[in-house]
Amino acid sequence: MREHHTGGEQAAWEREYHIRGRKYGRAPRDLPSLPPGAQVLEAGCGDGKTLAAMASRGWNILAVDFSRSAIRLCGRNPVIEHACYVLADAAALPFRNESCDAVFLTHIIGHAPEAVRTAIASESFRVLRSGGRLFFRGFSTDDFRAGTGTAVESSTWLKGDGIMTHYFTSDEVVLLFSPLFPVSVAEETWPLRIRGRTLQRAEIVGEFRRE
Repeated sequence: MREHHTGGEQAAWEREYHIRGRKYGRAPRDLPSLPPGAQVLEAGCGDGKTLAAMASRGWNILAVDFSRSAIRLCGRNPVIEHACYVLADAAALPFRNESCDAVFLTHIIGHAPEAVRTAIASESFRVLRSGGRLFFRGFSTDDFRAGTGTAVESSTWLKGDGIMTHYFTSDEVVLLFSPLFPVSVAEETWPLRIRGRTLQRAEIVGEFRRE
């Protein structure tokens, strides 16, 4: 039986996008080189910041989210063109086996409990073609926010808005996507100034390939 997100998690994200609109301003610094016409899946498109960065690449984009409000936000962004929006759970993708050239998982798996993280990784593998690439981003255990909130699972904390965040190690990410070949897995850090203090943000960034 497939593990899906719980109703509580979906409701929390729906509320956040409905009330606050666009939540995130930091777009990806770099996108990988993929040929025009590549079939690209962004699982958890959220408020569209990654989609906007993809807009000029000439890819065929499938944008998936389980929040109707998130899909509406993306659809109203004039920068994003030629994307096909699908209301669906990334843990149970409504696509054929081996139908995508690339899958982007940008801060989606880290907002799910362990069983759902495993299901999303499995579904991502299923829809990748041979030679297809998966691109992952998730917060690292070295991020300054790790350990804040209510602990709900190992390295996973729930904040007051009802949204959980899991913080990864590099080894954990490699194991999560173990059916795929790890092209590169590394930690990226950058400073963040808050009220006169310099704090460290940290992500695990990975590229994987289906052999």
